[in-house]
Amino acid sequence: MHTPLRDFLRTETGSASVLLAAAVAALAWANAAPSSYEGFWHTELAMRFGAHGLSLDLREWVNSGLMTLFFFVVGLEARREFDMGELRERRRATLPAVVGLAGMAVPVLVYVACNAGHASAHGWGVAMSTDTAFALGMLVLIGKRLPAGLRIFILTISVVDDFVALAVIAVVYSGHIEQSYLWPALACFTGMLALHRTGAKRPVFVAVAAAAAAWLMLRKSGVEPVIVGLALGLLTSAYPANRDALERASGLFQAFREQPTPELARDARIGVASAISPNARLQRLYHPWTSYGIVPLFALANSGLTISTDEASTAFTSPITLGIIAAYVLGKPAGVIGTSWLISRLRGGSLRPAVGWGALAAGGAITGVGFTVSLLIATLAFSGRDLTQAKVGVLSAVVLSVVTTWLIAWTLGLLPEQARIRSLLGSAESIVDLVPPVNDRRDHVRGPVDAPVTVVEFGDFECPYCGRAESVMRDLLAHAGDVRYVWRHLPLTDVHPHAQLAAEAAQAAGDQGAFWEMHDALLAHQGALAIDDVIRYAEEIGLDLDRFHTGLSSLAGATRIAEDVESADRSGVSGTPAFFINGRRHDGAYDIESLTAAVKTARLRVSLQQTARRRLFTGVRGGEPCEGPGFRPRRTNARGPGPSAWRRASVRRPERSGPADNHPGGRP
Repeated sequence: MHTPLRDFLRTETGSASVLLAAAVAALAWANAAPSSYEGFWHTELAMRFGAHGLSLDLREWVNSGLMTLFFFVVGLEARREFDMGELRERRRATLPAVVGLAGMAVPVLVYVACNAGHASAHGWGVAMSTDTAFALGMLVLIGKRLPAGLRIFILTISVVDDFVALAVIAVVYSGHIEQSYLWPALACFTGMLALHRTGAKRPVFVAVAAAAAAWLMLRKSGVEPVIVGLALGLLTSAYPANRDALERASGLFQAFREQPTPELARDARIGVASAISPNARLQRLYHPWTSYGIVPLFALANSGLTISTDEASTAFTSPITLGIIAAYVLGKPAGVIGTSWLISRLRGGSLRPAVGWGALAAGGAITGVGFTVSLLIATLAFSGRDLTQAKVGVLSAVVLSVVTTWLIAWTLGLLPEQARIRSLLGSAESIVDLVPPVNDRRDHVRGPVDAPVTVVEFGDFECPYCGRAESVMRDLLAHAGDVRYVWRHLPLTDVHPHAQLAAEAAQAAGDQGAFWEMHDALLAHQGALAIDDVIRYAEEIGLDLDRFHTGLSSLAGATRIAEDVESADRSGVSGTPAFFINGRRHDGAYDIESLTAAVKTARLRVSLQQTARRRLFTGVRGGEPCEGPGFRPRRTNARGPGPSAWRRASVRRPERSGPADNHPGGRP
């Protein structure tokens, strides 16, 4: 199963090798034919419209033009994290925001200390930013045993990192600012913001024209224009596909299926696209281009260094080179790890990283990979020999940071199993996606009631994907032992005409204590779910048929099904099957290997959290309760409107007529 975040990380991982190859190619080209390398990137390229135009060399077009699209993608991911990801709970944004700022401030101080009294101190901006793509890619390549939560934590830190870096570029490293061009650029931004705030629908060409105008005006004003990309990305909202939009898209496709005309094809295409957020559509479109094209091209244009023996010896005695290396290899990890530890101590453990301290140490080391933005700032802050020394420092810091991260990951692998797990996973509470939480008195539960791990499935009895997942869940329950399984209804009535009836039949059977028997029968016969079929299944499992008929005709189960559908909507679920493990959305595959691994991780996390709670609530002497200003009990981290877990859902029986029964299944 694909998710926006997993797709983002997967693309960054693959592009890291392309980026590395481009950097090596640039070094080889610059040393084999230095005049050819410099001559090519200094080639002028002009765009003119009548008497007006813009002329830049190829390197400037890459650095200021194409990199705007890169920062647009960064802004899209930042907005997605704030709307749907780890930062949607604003309390959780506090730690990565502060860590991100400290992770920039500490290396800057280290660089300034190394360059105190030298004119090169003004280049402090080179030593503060992490290359998100390179860092995440290298982390996956050399730290495959590190938890996925570490990559997410680094990504959220990078959001702050990139935003502050662009602000520094715009304020500190831009040239003389021409006010006559700056105000029109701000007017373009204001217009885009006003359209966004009012929710007005704007054609694509309007947004493109406004962005291009803002970019050109900023370039003319002397402000680095790449900030346009980040600003536009942050304005692009992200949201999960809701059921109404999906049902509307399904209806449009059904109309096209019945009458395949060009007009209906256009309507169906627009309907399907509009069901997905603009953020997801744009990220899907541009992220591969930036990761596999623009960023490697940037590396090719800026990584070329003509290094002789004398220049190398001079560089490694230069305060610029040594300051950058010290800032990234020592300052970055110290800022990230030290600030995380300090906040955790000050908050009494109530706010801590989502991973263990060993994993965080590896993450702190990999944040020393500063490449893209560092080289961009270096080209703005330095020239000539100073620029060469800055590039040597950046590239050397990349190598040393990667080696340090590998050593930390290798050391963690040598620890005893329990110590290794504790150092990797930590004991922080996971964010809860499931709303409301499982209630033993109303939910359908299979397995030990007191099991430490709960797997919740939103399912549709007519969905073939749910049918395939059934055998997986049986294997999981048979072999995992301490896992309980919960089924919540999500009948997709727009594509599965018998799904609502099947759900009501399961509820009617549940009134006689036979929910799971009917559940198994319905999933075993997904092609036969008409009224006569469900009555036959009721008879086969030994139900009182009069009570069963009464339950179906009175719509007694419709209220309960509507409540489950509302739970799905509030939990961000729009298709089946959808799994939650201990309240957290499972975004991976639902084969037995993936679910078993996720359950094992959840079980270990529960054990670590229980240990942390005992330490938090119990004093070190005689088991006395902890008291004092540093004591803060843990609160449940669930979304929802408050103590009332369930609102009364309206009872409306969907029409059972629908599209053809041979639809391929629920939406994945």
